[in-house]
Amino acid sequence: MDHDDNKPAVFGVLAQFGDSDSLIKAARTARAAGYTRMDGHSPIPVHGLYEALGYKRSILAWIVGCGAIAGFCSAVVLQVFCSAIDGGAFGIDGYPLMVGGRPFISWPSFIPICFELTILFSAFSAVFGMIGLNGLPMPYHPTFNAEGFDRATLDKYFLCIESDDPHFDEADVTAFLGTLHPENVVPVPW
Repeated sequence: MDHDDNKPAVFGVLAQFGDSDSLIKAARTARAAGYTRMDGHSPIPVHGLYEALGYKRSILAWIVGCGAIAGFCSAVVLQVFCSAIDGGAFGIDGYPLMVGGRPFISWPSFIPICFELTILFSAFSAVFGMIGLNGLPMPYHPTFNAEGFDRATLDKYFLCIESDDPHFDEADVTAFLGTLHPENVVPVPW
């Protein structure tokens, strides 16, 4: 790969830890030192790592909520259109659906469809919102090149301070991560 003159020589610096408590402590220390562009990698979910890295709350809940509202509204519009508007209730030629003497707009009969479309739209919103927010699919990431990073799926924990951090200097970050008692500190090549 060609080296871009504006891009740093490395993606970041990666520190390897043996347990999740050391990773969380290192992330908190790095955050307190002013580093903001960092990421943690672990073989299992680590409670508290999200907060220690300083991540903000995700907007996924809002996306799912909007999807649920859109599903409910589309169900209501579809049923009102089919049973009342196209059904001939308002003088528009159509096929009236007079069922059991109920009115054309009968909200109790709308409940099952509204529920189903609310769930369907919110589920699709959750899946596609998560994929979009996570930047997936991502078949390649520079941390895959780091020495020993293949252990991130087995038994090791990693903290990577990225080169686009405002305080990033490769030598300073390497020295700083060395003070956190890691098992290993390596640069992450592009």
